[in-house]
Amino acid sequence: MAVVLTLALSSLLLAGWFVLTQPMVLRRPLHEVPAVDPQRLEAHVRMLSESFVPRDYLHVENLDRAARYIAQALQESGGRVEEQLFEVEGRTYRNVVARFGPTEGAPVVVGAHYDTFDELPGADDNASGVAGLLELARILGANPPQGPMELVAYTLEEPPYFRSQNMGSARHASALKAKSVAVRAMLALEMIGYFSEEAGSQQFPVKLIQPLYPDRGNFVAVVGRFADMPLTRTVKAAMQGATPLDVRSLNAPRKVRGIDLSDHHAYWDAGFPAVMITDTAFFRNQAYHTDQDTAERLDYRRMAQVVQGVWAATRVLTGS
Repeated sequence: MAVVLTLALSSLLLAGWFVLTQPMVLRRPLHEVPAVDPQRLEAHVRMLSESFVPRDYLHVENLDRAARYIAQALQESGGRVEEQLFEVEGRTYRNVVARFGPTEGAPVVVGAHYDTFDELPGADDNASGVAGLLELARILGANPPQGPMELVAYTLEEPPYFRSQNMGSARHASALKAKSVAVRAMLALEMIGYFSEEAGSQQFPVKLIQPLYPDRGNFVAVVGRFADMPLTRTVKAAMQGATPLDVRSLNAPRKVRGIDLSDHHAYWDAGFPAVMITDTAFFRNQAYHTDQDTAERLDYRRMAQVVQGVWAATRVLTGS
């Protein structure tokens, strides 16, 4: 009986390992991956985190300045740019949307929020994600996708509107749903710039899974629900094949801490498949939601590799 119980427990643990971490995903190597300039990424991060501060919900003038900067960069990359305006408690806010590729078909959405928590610089959270979005746009302009894509810079991801229908991502997802648009996939870029080689620098939402991952914060993670496992596998395989950067994944219930803490959850609520691409935020970056979240703490070389990986994933998802 003991042997049977041991085998059963081992089988359960092995099954859990496969479900949670997707360990056997095969790389999808690409022969040519467009270059991403770390210096351009840093310039975007510094502009957002140093020139447009604060970017919280009360400082609409700075949010508007950031939105204009983002819109100009997206337009210069060849995107078909428009703003999605909406009003919350008497203030007007805006998402910036850029479309690439064909006008018909189920789009792939890639998004990142440009607002910050409180009056903080928000270099990693989330100027890094927006910088990645702008560099992705530059690549897409030079290498148009075969399927439709929407790049969206969201406002109002942070409190007090987080988890509400006033989030910019919720407004965008709801608008797509209202138009009966069949979103192929949504990728949320949430903090993609902080990496560490220090032992013990990486923490996890559940101690039980800690042995399944590195204890150093030197990887990027693809995070989704159990229902998003096929999308997770596709994104992970493409990202692994594009650069030497270590790519890990986690599929878990939404109630696990950190799983839904970004704009992708608004697309889940709308019924669309979505994953978050992240440096794991406060599980690694101790400057999260502090005034120490500044541009000089980020690793722009590895951040560039994240962008290359995201581009590779969009190529697969759009059939390019």
